[in-house]
Order: sequence, then structure tokens, then C-alpha cells
Amino acid sequence: MSKRRAVLLLGERFRSSFFAHHRDRRTSIHRPTAVDSPHCSSAATYSSSRSRASPRPAMEAALTHNGLWSSGASEKNKAMVEQLQRYGVIKSTKVAEVMEAIDRGVFVPPGASPYFDSPMAIGYNATISAPHMHAACLELLEDHLQPGMRALDVGSGTGYLTACFALMVGPEGRAVGVEHIPELVASSTENIKKSAADPQLKDGSLSIHIADGREGWPELAPYDCIHVGAAAPQIPEALIEQLKPGGRMVIPVGTVFQELKVVDKKLDGTVSVRDETSVRYVPLTSKDAQLHSN
Repeated sequence: MSKRRAVLLLGERFRSSFFAHHRDRRTSIHRPTAVDSPHCSSAATYSSSRSRASPRPAMEAALTHNGLWSSGASEKNKAMVEQLQRYGVIKSTKVAEVMEAIDRGVFVPPGASPYFDSPMAIGYNATISAPHMHAACLELLEDHLQPGMRALDVGSGTGYLTACFALMVGPEGRAVGVEHIPELVASSTENIKKSAADPQLKDGSLSIHIADGREGWPELAPYDCIHVGAAAPQIPEALIEQLKPGGRMVIPVGTVFQELKVVDKKLDGTVSVRDETSVRYVPLTSKDAQLHSN
């Protein structure tokens, strides 16, 4: 098992334990569920589609001992990125540079531990994904986030990943976030203003919109890449339509069992889908269902 896959699986293991140990299950259309602590016991295990076995105990112990999962181990954004590089989650120099430039601390609520590798609640029954999941998705999408390209972030939440997209595609490209909670759109805009992506917010190459993410944002389609941060029962047809030929989408799909799908649209318009890894995300749903789910 590669270090990168082991880290991803451990992160999903911690995330899934939340469902087993907490009644107040936070629900979001756009983000993985929050985890109160990475040290939950008796966690359900989610592994690759080829094997449902647990990650090796030695690997888990090494990650915890060396600080990737320990509270307070990564006190600065750069240290967080270096940890993700050390464990093979980040391999791309470009992804590392962008995650260092976009300070995660700007995008989490006051009082949270921004550099701790865990999802965090951001209000409105929504969360911001763990750093390792953001890194993994950036790695999968890097070739489709080149200067001048167009990127869509479905469920932009705090605006963190949309800001990363903006730096990668540059001012000559377009980074579009879609979020159906107006208050999150407002707060994410303020977050971005305090980040390295602010110039692109000002010049209009980065924008956040209030909309149902399941419908995408057709006004600026087609997109070279689409990221979806919640699990759909099936891949929304609207998102496939808005994916540019030659483009790629990353989306979790499933209900009880979920897979992170990599969707590639070939130049002739045909679509191929492969499983990257097993994951555990909250469902892609309506605004009303998100706000009233407990």
C-alpha cells in the first residue's frame, strides 16, 4: 500500500468513526462530515475498492507518532504542507506551492485548529474538508488546473479550495465556486479577500455564486475540471454536460458505500469513470435538507 493511499484511508477511517460515536451528525451538501477527534476507537474502515482491509497498524502508529494526526503538531501552514509531502499525499511541487500560498488558517472559524488534519465545522451543518483530502483532489486535478483553464468547485463552503484553484489557473483562467448557503457565500468571499487569491477576486477571474451545486454553474461552462465535495447517489448529468471534452471531474458517489470517482471526458465526448479510493462523505442534497438534518 502506498503512503498516499494509507494516509487517505486513515483520514476516511477517522471520518467514519464520527458516525458511530456522535448523535449530532453534522450534514452538508458540500463537505465531508466533521470529526471531533482523530483518536476515536472502533472506527469503521474504508479502504480501496480492491480491499476492505484496515490500514496496517504500524502505518497508523507511525503517522500518529510523527505528528500528522496529533493536535498541535503542525502549527503553521507550511509545516502542514510539509507533513503532507513527507507522507506522500502531496507529490506535486505546484500543489505544495499553492497550499503554502493559500493559508488554511484564514478559512476556518476562530478558535479552530486550522492546521490539524481533520474536517472542521463551519456552521450551517457544513464543514471544511481535511487538508489531506484537499491535497489529494488537487493532485488528481492538477493537469486540468493549468493557466488559462476553467475550474468549478461544487460546494465551495469556506472558499479554500476555490482559492487554490484560482492560483493554479491564474488570472487568465476562471475559478468558480458554487454554494447554496448565502451566509457561507458571504463569509467565503471575506475569507478570500484575506488570502493570496484576493487579486483574482477583484479582477473577476475568481467568483462565488449562490446556487444548487447539483446543477453546476452553466453560465461559465464548459469547465476543464470540476470538484464535488459531497456524495451523490449518481453522477449528476448537469455536471457531466458542463465538463469540457478533455476535462476531469472528481466526485464521491454512493450512499452506504462510497467511492471517490475520477470522471474523464474524452475529446470525442465519451466519458470514462474509475474509482480512486473508498471514502465516506455526507450526501449531496438540497439546502433545506442540509439545514434541517441532525
